[in-house]
Amino acid sequence: MENSPIVQSLLETDLYKFTMWQALLHSHPGIQAEYAFVCRNAPAFPLADLKVQVEAELDRLCALTFTLEELDYLRSLRFIKSDFVDFLSVFRFQRRFITVKTEGETLQITAKGPIVHVMGFEIFVLYIVNELYFRCLGDTEATLAEARRRLHAKIALIVEAETEDLRGPGPFSGFIFSDFGVRRRYSGPWHEEVLRTLAEKLPHHFTGTSDVYLAKKTGITPIGTMAHEYLQAYQAVGVRLRDFQKAALEGWVQEYRGDLGIALTDVVGMDAFLRDFDLYFAKLFDGLRHDSGDPVQWGEKAIAHYRELRIDPLTKQLIFSDGLDIPRAIALHRHFKGRIRTAYGIGTNLTNDTPKKALNIVMKLVACNGQPVAKLSDSPGKTLCDDETFLGYLRQVFQHPEVK
Repeated sequence: MENSPIVQSLLETDLYKFTMWQALLHSHPGIQAEYAFVCRNAPAFPLADLKVQVEAELDRLCALTFTLEELDYLRSLRFIKSDFVDFLSVFRFQRRFITVKTEGETLQITAKGPIVHVMGFEIFVLYIVNELYFRCLGDTEATLAEARRRLHAKIALIVEAETEDLRGPGPFSGFIFSDFGVRRRYSGPWHEEVLRTLAEKLPHHFTGTSDVYLAKKTGITPIGTMAHEYLQAYQAVGVRLRDFQKAALEGWVQEYRGDLGIALTDVVGMDAFLRDFDLYFAKLFDGLRHDSGDPVQWGEKAIAHYRELRIDPLTKQLIFSDGLDIPRAIALHRHFKGRIRTAYGIGTNLTNDTPKKALNIVMKLVACNGQPVAKLSDSPGKTLCDDETFLGYLRQVFQHPEVK
């Protein structure tokens, strides 16, 4: 295991990478983009020590292609279009578009080139770094024994809650959650074990995984919507900055025409999002996804907004996905139950809950067509942009106060 390749397949990434990839290939294939890797917490040893191993894994990644069986699987998803699969049939990651450097103890990874060639690097880079890091920490069997104990404790917590008040009448009132944990997982084999265990033990609650490779392998439903990079890209495609969210949402509607109807709300804050999310979009989208800020306040704002538009909140769904664990998800479910449908995407706490502290690593879109792009998070520390002038302008345009 120590020397086995980390990436097993080009499917081994989040589903929303494919959905955003398809949308941008069809609408803005000429965008030039730059992505930057950042570690937000203190690792047990300098990540710069992993440079040689990361380079080798990226070399392996860039030698991979999609198999016919994998392409057929993608083609079977009704929202994936035939011409996009044809594109993927000849796609290969280009090594020249991604660089790995070190600055002192810091590992610097940058992907730069056409967005349809570099946007896919993100998830692979994150779990390559993550898994190499935990391989170096060692003590695998003892770590996995404790991880299994914690996983079964989570399952017991859900079963216990179910006997109290978790499952109500109707098909949408029960507690449901999915795995969003490929990017920061402890290892590929452990990720698969987690999914198979959850599917077996919690068939009425565990509804899917964002990992397309494991979805195909296990028969679990692939889950995905959109990410910040999709909306951020529209900050640099020629539309007025004030209108970038509306342009991005309209592009999504035209691409998927009723499928994948969950909109991400926190690129420039929930309040600014709701100002753009008018009756037209509120009717077209099935619901909203939370990824920063206080989840209860966010959910209350969403419900109030639907009511103001005279839309029954019970016809819509809220997806919570910001650093969740099972107890927090259960608490949110109980708070909103009977008022709006909810679901939960849980990542690191499912796939990397071990005695070893998880890395908080991201690889974000930082520039498009030579100009900065950014998200203005509703949580401190999540904004990733070094251009204070652009951030100040973005805050002014969207009336977004700096979160500290």
